[in-house]
Amino acid sequence: MATHMLSDIEDDDGDLWVFGYGSLIWNPGFDFLEQVPGRLVGEHRALCIYSWVHRGTAERPGLVLGLDRGGACQGLAFRVAGERRAATIAYLRKREQVTRVYREVKRSVWLHNHPVERVSALTYVADRGHDQYAGRLPLERQLGLVRHGHGVSGANVDYVLATVKALESHGIRDHTLHQLAARLQAEAAPTPVTLTGEKA
Repeated sequence: MATHMLSDIEDDDGDLWVFGYGSLIWNPGFDFLEQVPGRLVGEHRALCIYSWVHRGTAERPGLVLGLDRGGACQGLAFRVAGERRAATIAYLRKREQVTRVYREVKRSVWLHNHPVERVSALTYVADRGHDQYAGRLPLERQLGLVRHGHGVSGANVDYVLATVKALESHGIRDHTLHQLAARLQAEAAPTPVTLTGEKA
């Protein structure tokens, strides 16, 4: 099995925890028993992946989220019933591993206000050796990619705005993403029309 996939994750028959930090928060796409706010330490959420499929193309890439080294990330942990484990893993691999830009890993996630304090959750981290790894880009470069990115899952702008809205609904604030979203929203706002030369 490829190193981008965990070889033994399907062997367990217990419940599966999945950590979502981007579009999984607002569009998980799989059945789950509960979702719990959680914190993953050691990696942070970043727009560090060139999207060649979902939100862009190889010729005109978009920019999507990955977990990159350092810091911590607030997100959601989803608990999936054991009998749905294999189907959920298969779904996530089809969704996240189209070009193998992510590494499938298990990470410790600290749960908030939950009887279980810490779980080992399946999640997807950026592969820094992949051609689609963008690293840390200046804000203006991020804006340019997001403005023009469009893939099989839709416009890159919609992806960023939906993610920020979902984060806010869970009380999570991501400075860089919010800054980017504010610029995108300002650009989309209609310009007021000023009428001159008219008299009552």
